[in-house]
Amino acid sequence: MAFAQNDQLTSRALSVLRIVSAYLLIQHGTAKLLGFPHVAYFDGLQVLSLIGFAGILELFGGLLLLIGLFTRPVAFVLSGLLAFAYFMGHASKGFALSPMLNGGESAVLFCFVFLFFAAAGGGAWGVDALRSRK
Repeated sequence: MAFAQNDQLTSRALSVLRIVSAYLLIQHGTAKLLGFPHVAYFDGLQVLSLIGFAGILELFGGLLLLIGLFTRPVAFVLSGLLAFAYFMGHASKGFALSPMLNGGESAVLFCFVFLFFAAAGGGAWGVDALRSRK
């Protein structure tokens, strides 16, 4: 079965990936800053700490990605955040080239998905797409 290239479908699929990824990232931010969903590790988290700052970026950067506003620069910053999170929080726990063993799979995946958005943009469904049509 062969799939014909369809730029409109590709752009829409890119938007769906952006929206779902942003939604998942927002949950990391809300867990850190708002306690929902509850993650015991974040109990008593100081907002003015590295993890607190990461939560701020995850929450607000995730919201910007969710609506597709400033997608490329926000995604680039978030990609760097997730690379930093992997090397600071996961690689030090074990074999750095095996995210499965050190719990860093989601950080690595988010990092490269956001790097992709920084290069490709956010797709057809977002504020950036509306702004570029004018």
